[in-house]
Amino acid sequence: MTSRLDRTFAQLRQKGEQALIAYVMAGDPSLEETEQLVVELERAGADIVELGVPFSDPIADGPVIQQAAERALRSGTSLRKILPMVTSLRTKTEIPLVLMAYYNNIHAFGPERFCHEAVQAGVDGLIVPDMPPDEAGPLKGPAAAAGLQLIFLLAPTSTADRRKFVARQSQGFVYYVSLTGITGAKLLNVADVGKNVEKIRKVTQVPVAVGFGVATPEDAASVAAIADGVIVGSAIVKQIAAHQQKPDMVKQVAEFVRSLKTAMNASLAKAR
Repeated sequence: MTSRLDRTFAQLRQKGEQALIAYVMAGDPSLEETEQLVVELERAGADIVELGVPFSDPIADGPVIQQAAERALRSGTSLRKILPMVTSLRTKTEIPLVLMAYYNNIHAFGPERFCHEAVQAGVDGLIVPDMPPDEAGPLKGPAAAAGLQLIFLLAPTSTADRRKFVARQSQGFVYYVSLTGITGAKLLNVADVGKNVEKIRKVTQVPVAVGFGVATPEDAASVAAIADGVIVGSAIVKQIAAHQQKPDMVKQVAEFVRSLKTAMNASLAKAR
């Protein structure tokens, strides 16, 4: 059976669109609001949602997402509580859901049990930023058995051999990190990103999505012209933080996501 991720990218290709992949920290400010957000973000144009699993030492994340993780941990969010929320979401939406979790959380849960329960809940993919594919042995078997797609990251500094190895291990999509550093940094030269995306495409049929540094509708439009997917994290999390005390938080965040997808579609239509 085709996965939700593969199906979504295929449908977008047919429409001449690129995927908008929206990241939110699960449990920021609460799991109930995360659930509402996912439903509204889909309505606003998000094609895939990444759900961050809060962790006390998130090495790949900048201050914006670190603070979101702290808020989520304070609200009592854990991996064990996120999976029932995904189960609940699956009664309302078929949007592909990808968990972004540090390996400590999965190790504590038990890799086999985690992969099985994640898929049972309705999770489609998994990104583990502190586990490259050559160290992912403990996860590969359980993930394959459960039908959970493992998505790996590639950096601008990757060698040609590394690029080929990682791209061929990645399922669902390849996560190309547009710059060296942490999340929330400024997007670098789009032409350079485009060249690297082309190099990745030469060694894999899997879609390539670009993340880190995409902060504005203009950024999203620029990246949509060169990649199969545009990942927006810190900019969305900032919107959640800015409006979290307000009753219209979900609406405001959805409006921002709508502006990203609108800009992406407009730039692709102009290019045709």
